[in-house]
Amino acid sequence: MPHRGGRVAIFTAAQETLIVDMVRENNLIRLREIRDKVIADNVNFESIDDVSLATIDRVLRRQKMRMKQVYRVPFARNSARHKDLRYEYVQYLFLDEAGFNLQKRRQRGHNIIGQRAITEVPGQRGGNITLCAAMGSEGLVHRHAVVGSYNTQHLLTFLEELRDILLDRQQHHPGPAHHIYVIIWDNVGFHRTNQIREWFTTNSNQFLNVCLPPYSPFLNPIEEFFSSWRWKVYERQPYTRENLLRAMELACVDIPVEAFQGWIRHSRAFFPWCLARDNIACDVDEVMWPDAAQRHDAAQ
Repeated sequence: MPHRGGRVAIFTAAQETLIVDMVRENNLIRLREIRDKVIADNVNFESIDDVSLATIDRVLRRQKMRMKQVYRVPFARNSARHKDLRYEYVQYLFLDEAGFNLQKRRQRGHNIIGQRAITEVPGQRGGNITLCAAMGSEGLVHRHAVVGSYNTQHLLTFLEELRDILLDRQQHHPGPAHHIYVIIWDNVGFHRTNQIREWFTTNSNQFLNVCLPPYSPFLNPIEEFFSSWRWKVYERQPYTRENLLRAMELACVDIPVEAFQGWIRHSRAFFPWCLARDNIACDVDEVMWPDAAQRHDAAQ
């Protein structure tokens, strides 16, 4: 609609945006300095020879900009280099093991009503194959599978390989002089043997280990990795040990980095409950004991 009465706006919408940009570029700029810049700019403000400080103040208020206390931040604090140094100074790595064999399949399927859902499996399940994996915010850092169960010697080999991978990464991406990696895992017995403790003592300048509290797998996001990983192994339907090993390896590659970051965020969501010493229930509790008062972990 055409303008009907009243004062005509001095600045166009585009010119008001330019004034806002001046403030964004320099939070300490004064109204007088903005006015001087406007008058001196014969390209973007060619038709404006004079403007009052009150008008500029109204423009800023209309754009939701207000006078605020100034907080001083050292210019180097948030430089790209310093942010990289802080990122690399401490990195958390979540570690765990999971087993698989040839007869493992999905436990539920579809079929016509009255008929069983059937899937074919090898006659011999074969020996278990156990995958040990370490993950961080950038995805899977290292994984290694062995036939049978993991033990202290296998774990020592895994830790040596993990250390070499991380040291090699440091050489290609130099950062702080002393990286510190924190290994977070569950409290299973062979994680606490003398040999494992000696390894961390020997490598204490770079590695620390933290055991999860009992009954707290929800604090280790790698549990969610293994849950997703198993489904991807199922999809490949391996029928021989060689195919199973390949399926386990390919399933690791299939999972994007964004999934790992989401699992880490999910585990952190439990932190407020832990700090408040609240009860933490799982879906099994709610199904078996709908009445919270009947659950074994109910507050006394």
